[in-house]
Amino acid sequence: MAQHLSVLRNRNLERWHLGTWNLRAFGLACLVFSAVPAAAQDGAALYRRDCAGCHDMGVDRAPAREALQTMTAERVLTALESGPMLSMASRETGAERRAIAQFVTGKSLSARDLTTTPPASAMCATKDNFANPLNGPGWNGWGENTHNTRFQSGPAGLTPAAVPRLKVKWAFGFPGDLDANAQPTIVGGRVFVGSQGGKVYALSAESGCIHWMFDAKGSVRGAITIGEVTTGNGRAYMAFFGDLSGNIYALNAATGALVWTMRPDAHPLARIMGSVVFHNGRLYVPVASGEETAGAPSTYECCRFRGSVSALNALNGRQIWKTYTINEDAKPTTKNAVGTQLWGPSGAGVWSSPAIDVQRNRLYATTGDNYSAPASNMSDSFVAMDLDTGKILWSKQMTSGDAWNTACRLPDNTNCPDVKAPDFDFSSPPMLVTLATGKRALVAGQKSGMVHAVDPDDNGNILWQARVGNGGTLGGVQWGSSTDGANVYVALSDIVRFNIPNSLGSNADPKQGGGMFAFKLETGERVWYTPPAGCGDRKRCSPAQSAAVSSIPGVVFSGSVDGHLRAYSTADGKVIWDFDSVGTYKTVNEVPARGGSFDGPGPAIAGGLMLVSSGYARAGGMPGNVLLALTVDGQ
Repeated sequence: MAQHLSVLRNRNLERWHLGTWNLRAFGLACLVFSAVPAAAQDGAALYRRDCAGCHDMGVDRAPAREALQTMTAERVLTALESGPMLSMASRETGAERRAIAQFVTGKSLSARDLTTTPPASAMCATKDNFANPLNGPGWNGWGENTHNTRFQSGPAGLTPAAVPRLKVKWAFGFPGDLDANAQPTIVGGRVFVGSQGGKVYALSAESGCIHWMFDAKGSVRGAITIGEVTTGNGRAYMAFFGDLSGNIYALNAATGALVWTMRPDAHPLARIMGSVVFHNGRLYVPVASGEETAGAPSTYECCRFRGSVSALNALNGRQIWKTYTINEDAKPTTKNAVGTQLWGPSGAGVWSSPAIDVQRNRLYATTGDNYSAPASNMSDSFVAMDLDTGKILWSKQMTSGDAWNTACRLPDNTNCPDVKAPDFDFSSPPMLVTLATGKRALVAGQKSGMVHAVDPDDNGNILWQARVGNGGTLGGVQWGSSTDGANVYVALSDIVRFNIPNSLGSNADPKQGGGMFAFKLETGERVWYTPPAGCGDRKRCSPAQSAAVSSIPGVVFSGSVDGHLRAYSTADGKVIWDFDSVGTYKTVNEVPARGGSFDGPGPAIAGGLMLVSSGYARAGGMPGNVLLALTVDGQ
């Protein structure tokens, strides 16, 4: 059921006709992706689009339609949300899963119906003072600062001695979601956070009550960045973010009212995965895409997207400059074995938050792999751009010839440009740091399993490199590391997954992946290593530590796909606190919620409060839909 690829599920693409996708090589029937938005479709249309290819065609181990009709709608929904269909349905919306369950069984789900409208009790009864939100303790954006260090150097409100006493103060549930993988932001006594369902919330940091909420056009994974702008009426604070449909938004941070929205890239599969950066009245936007996966079918003309960074006027969204990571449009190259025209070069998306260098007036970004041949010299690279013009000043490639798309790991690899390509792109952002010697460095981990430090003042010349793992499509360093100025703290993913037969879903290997490292920032010498914990009998579990790392003086935090959030001493790597997030929670907005795997964002920490999202049902992980607020003794 629900055979699909994630990128073909975003709302923008559902308005873009793709035609027929032949998946018979995967043991599936043909699927036709409708041009009608999913939100406008009923259960029958959703079933035909996403489920009939297996359940109506006699695919091995897929129950026939007649068998499904004997079940209750609750049983089918449970299979979609926590049972054998979870991997295949993890990217359906809550409404889509319920519509499928009701259609295929012919029975009502009224008792399980979820609403995205919160009860009156979940709304804040009084307005807070949001007059000067940037003056107090905060974690603003992806890395707490424009250098992406993910280190709370300000008033963390936590000490190493107090960390073992952290307990849940309040929990907030994301209705209908299976993933909770958006980076929280803490500013002005509020928590700003997006969701898989496309809602953006402004919550009270004290209680979790809702000040306002906003409906975006797609899922929101990046952090909400709060910036101060000058308008004709004086000073105003805006909340900036992007969604997986490729849109950028500016909201009034106090009220949630839309100020402007725009789309920085016209490609139908463009997406904003990385957090936007606000600096000096401008918004800097990284653009990636889902074409790496959409390009897998042999009938798809792969590929034409190219990554970019755009600078926008934060006041009105007007583009100031846009710089592509590949300096030429894709051109027709060859035809594949079934006669489909192929294009290239393509890819080199920017998956993470750029870093700002005020001293040199530069922006630094890391790039992804190429999707099609020929491979370019800007993929898998560090890139430096001029802040004023976007001109590329230098680039440093870490893996050459990396032309890869999802076809390379599927049985039908007709559209794979190079079966030997490693898929070693950067999904981690660059961290800009100043060493004790006064020399500066850009540091980032790569999916290759390597951590690199390069010289931003010498055209990216390599300062040191250190290996942490084997690397792979979901291996190496995934979403980001942290540094306190002395060491860099690196969590290893190296998740190993295996395909579920007759599907595009996968499960994780419970015995491979994970580990925590500390390296001297100046030399790359290893300071300590802490091995991963085991999964035991826990289902959909992996010891991989894919989530971004966060740190405070003396302590570094790392979440794992096994559902645990652990605190390590920065002195020796000893685990001083271990929090198991898996389970159900009573939420302040009365939404049924549970914790699951950690993957994607890391904790946001400020003023004695730690915010962390729990739940990631993809690649064999455990579903979850909860945002947790932790304080010392839950007070």
